[in-house]
Amino acid sequence: MTRFTAPVIVVGAGLAGLACARHLVRAGRSVQLLEASDGIGGRVRTDAVDGFLLDRGFQVLLTAYPEARAQLDYGALQLRPFYPGALVRHGGRFHRVADPFRHPADALRSLLNPIGTPTDKARVLGLRDRARRGPVDRLFEQPETTTMQALTAADFSNAMVERFFQPFLGGIFLDRALSTTSRMLDFVLRMLAEGDTAVPATGMGAIPAQIAAGLPPDTIRLNVRVADVSGARVTLDGGSVLEGSAVVVATEGDVAARLTGGRPPPSPRSATNLNFAAPRAPLPGAYLLLNGESGGLINNAAVLSEVAPGYAPAGQALVSVSVLGDPADDDDELTRGVLAQLREWFGVQVDAWTALRIYRIRWAQPDQTPPTVTPGARSPRLAPGLFVAGDHVEHASIQGALASGRRAALAVLAEPTAAASP
Repeated sequence: MTRFTAPVIVVGAGLAGLACARHLVRAGRSVQLLEASDGIGGRVRTDAVDGFLLDRGFQVLLTAYPEARAQLDYGALQLRPFYPGALVRHGGRFHRVADPFRHPADALRSLLNPIGTPTDKARVLGLRDRARRGPVDRLFEQPETTTMQALTAADFSNAMVERFFQPFLGGIFLDRALSTTSRMLDFVLRMLAEGDTAVPATGMGAIPAQIAAGLPPDTIRLNVRVADVSGARVTLDGGSVLEGSAVVVATEGDVAARLTGGRPPPSPRSATNLNFAAPRAPLPGAYLLLNGESGGLINNAAVLSEVAPGYAPAGQALVSVSVLGDPADDDDELTRGVLAQLREWFGVQVDAWTALRIYRIRWAQPDQTPPTVTPGARSPRLAPGLFVAGDHVEHASIQGALASGRRAALAVLAEPTAAASP
């Protein structure tokens, strides 16, 4: 039996790095997990601010993700679901769009609203049916176009595309032009059909915390920045050198490319998230709110304390607003512009709201414009002893991050290294 005297060094304690580390530990390997920031989770973190729980960017868990089902304990996360549908702002009011299988009465009542035609709504069922055929992995082997081209080919009206699909899918893909691969369209539609859209009761940061709880004490080292990676050797910013049996670089794509000299990084897609404290919820219910009108900064919003009450202190509400990209306006200007649009939606009650925090997330997702690579088609092994993980290796989702971490761990376990001793 091979005995490994040096640990596997995992660089980056986001979901991919944490998943990789836990798989390796469960296989009996020693792991050192290095994180440059002051906390785990990467983009999936939750901050406590004045009694509110603020996720770093508007994020949700699609509970049908196969990797999440396999790797996470949903019961312990105390998941709180959104209403399966949305409220779409158009023509000065909100219109409901509902999942006809879960809320048939709501769907019937919304059949004639201006968010698309009845024929459009029937065509959504056709897309859903197509996406649910065959194994999930097969979706990423299909011929691809852009999402916009796929919707056009399905004969959706301009009203349906502009008022519903652009804000809804644009918020998921961070791409209101819908240039994202049609493979992701099919994947997301299937996940929405087969599970809930949810957040943990104590914030999205509960997901990485749960994975990290499965690691031995002292596995994770925070505030440790890696300057260089060469094979199974890591050089830290201060010049210290760590020798491992293998190294897995599980950082954002641009950092991974710089450290490994490997694949060119995909372009990032950015997002901006604004959080407001309100004396009461402007709308009751666990709804996703979509901007189905042509103007304004807001793409989507949610009263997160209506979804998971623990996101706000008792007697208050938390309103989360998403703006696509990284606007040139400074934080004060951006806040004023968003509040002005919210005032159009909810009236003068918005004047009593307090801005809590803005998150500008430069690398919120890797670009997924076609042509894309089938998940799992690229080996995580870059060189002897050197591996890569992250959603940029698979696809931009929690599913992609967790899957890439698992696949990187399996690749490490499959490779004997020079650091092993008999």
